[in-house]
Amino acid sequence: MDERLERNKRFVAEFYDIIINQKDYEKAKAYMGPNYRQHNPLVKDNPEGLHEFIDFLRTNAPQAHSDIIRCFAEGDYVILHVHSIRQPGTRGRAIIEIFRLENGLIDEHWDVIQEIPADSANPNGMF
Repeated sequence: MDERLERNKRFVAEFYDIIINQKDYEKAKAYMGPNYRQHNPLVKDNPEGLHEFIDFLRTNAPQAHSDIIRCFAEGDYVILHVHSIRQPGTRGRAIIEIFRLENGLIDEHWDVIQEIPADSANPNGMF
């Protein structure tokens, strides 16, 4: 496997853990490029928007935790398949996170979020 792709995967996984599990904007800043763009319509653009989101999590979902189930990389993109739990005891959500790196830093983010239902039409599970 290409060492650059493996490095990108580790870098994005560390960034994601810092944001969601550690909720530490000061650490996260070192991972973001100067033109960081946010595509989630509920989060403001630029690093300041991410700062507000981390503050929101710290205040409204202090026990929120996410586990990366799968991680893929191609070119400058890293994709995470994540099991996210905002409140302990809930089924949580399945999330696909997409990050684009530029010059070794995270410059763009997209996500697709789906609640995990109580019942499924198939026995395969979401992970």
